[in-house]
Amino acid sequence: MWVSRISSLGAQAIKKLAQGKSAYIPGTQYLCASSSRIKTSLQLPLQTHRYFCNTAATNSHKDGNEEQTINVTFVETDGTEKQIKVPVGTNLLEAAHSNDIELEGACEGSCACSTCHVIVMDVDYYNKLADPSDEENDMLDLAFGLTETSRLGCQIEAKPELDGIRLALPVATRNFAVDGYKPKPH
Repeated sequence: MWVSRISSLGAQAIKKLAQGKSAYIPGTQYLCASSSRIKTSLQLPLQTHRYFCNTAATNSHKDGNEEQTINVTFVETDGTEKQIKVPVGTNLLEAAHSNDIELEGACEGSCACSTCHVIVMDVDYYNKLADPSDEENDMLDLAFGLTETSRLGCQIEAKPELDGIRLALPVATRNFAVDGYKPKPH
């Protein structure tokens, strides 16, 4: 399970680095960047690329601008609300796991289960989401407590227009009935 997560993060970083961009790895404090260094050999300038990764104290890019985030509120089964900041481009399952919100995600975000089922509490925000794929609809059919505004957290990507979205966690999932069991994120 960790191998697929690490592979996914590495692939994201390599893709951004190949484009000459810095790459913030969601769910971590790592910022990767590309640097060019000119070497001379036999009086001929050769350009080589060197890649480096370093921990970042903040979510900032090379140009110093902070990474754009949105506010997301998760309403837990007991009614308590937890507001978090989510970097744009991160799916809400990863954001929940990064912030100790108990959203199960048994398939690790591969759209192969319904355990990251969330309920969008405001229809206006629900209408701002991209239409669910056939695969997501198939998994939602298996979700416990399905509503008209149900979605899978792994399929909702944080976008600026979703700033302020509120998501309710259902009282149970098809894997675990929430009766005291506290699933741990992967």
